[in-house]
Amino acid sequence: MTKMTRYQWLLIALLSANFGVVFFDRNAMSYLASFIQQDLGLTNTQIGDIAAALSFAWAIAGVLMGMLVDRFGRRKLMLVITTLVFSLASVLSGFASGFVALLGARLLMGVAEGGIIPITQTLIASDVPHERRGLAQGLAQNLGTNLLANFLGPLVIVWMGTRYGWRNAFFLSAIPGVITAALIAWLVREPAIEAVRARPEPGAVGRMLRDRNIVLCILISTLLVAFLLVFFTFTPLYLLNVRGFRPHQMSVIMSSFGIASMAVAFLVPGSSDHFGRKPVIIIASLIGLGMPLGMLFVAGMSRSATMACIALGASLSGVFPMVMATIPSEVAGPAGTTTAMSLTMGISEIVGGVFAPGIAGRLADAQGLEATLWILTGITLAIIVLAQLLRETAPAALARCKPAA
Repeated sequence: MTKMTRYQWLLIALLSANFGVVFFDRNAMSYLASFIQQDLGLTNTQIGDIAAALSFAWAIAGVLMGMLVDRFGRRKLMLVITTLVFSLASVLSGFASGFVALLGARLLMGVAEGGIIPITQTLIASDVPHERRGLAQGLAQNLGTNLLANFLGPLVIVWMGTRYGWRNAFFLSAIPGVITAALIAWLVREPAIEAVRARPEPGAVGRMLRDRNIVLCILISTLLVAFLLVFFTFTPLYLLNVRGFRPHQMSVIMSSFGIASMAVAFLVPGSSDHFGRKPVIIIASLIGLGMPLGMLFVAGMSRSATMACIALGASLSGVFPMVMATIPSEVAGPAGTTTAMSLTMGISEIVGGVFAPGIAGRLADAQGLEATLWILTGITLAIIVLAQLLRETAPAALARCKPAA
């Protein structure tokens, strides 16, 4: 298997850190929701609508940005600009005086962040050998996210919110984005594929949408987006308002998702390079089913048992880069990589990201926050069913299936 160069490892590390900062800012709203609800008088429905609005803006921007980047290039420049803008949006979130102002700030954040995944994964796909792409794209999308956003995020954000107030927490959350933007501008180079060579052929989008794997990746990504948004938006409130944990305890419990996901960032996408995308997705999803079911029927009031259940759910985060980046890029090829990933990300964010938090918020107001765990259960079961229909794309798995010459 081809070894990766020092620059390729640097690229993966830097882009992974930048994407971790993106989700640190995005998830800050979830961990500060209880503070914001008390100060601004927001309902669960309004909290869900804010999350949905960010996803809608993220999705539209992601699709448009991906197509523009495939056509005109300048990936590095666009990544630097979008990183700076989402940092500004975090600052504006801290100035919000009501529901409408906070909604507007999060919409701007979604617009800025939407293009970051397709640009990031295109940079990875352009510089990393095909046979190492599953591991590389998994690390880029998962490692920084889970370290910075899912592990340190709840601990740091809740601490800042408790000590300095939720507004100052938003202000401080903007600083890392400025730092990673400067590092990208300094250290990252444009990929070797020129914009004119990477331009997708006419009708490429239609052909992609007729491919079974692309359609399945869109559907599974939609469910994964719904899962993560419902989980991050309402599980902190469930732990505080239903289970009775204190804010510090909630932050520690939620951080277990990040700890487990850091291991998953290596194990799930990396093992798919060898064993195949399809079986790894199915197994990871079956493990993830233990999270909502365990919290409903096993965890009780035990903090350690709740942390164990949430750690099981982290296995689903490892599926994300495979269905949102790796499989679409293997189907579309170099010329359509960003467009394929933008379609997958954009549609999944519009459908899963926009509708799921709003529906979950309304059900939580009507039936109680336990309803969100049943939503997570149904989503995971649907992912397992759809994964059965995937066509294998991992080079190593396909090579084993070829008859001997």
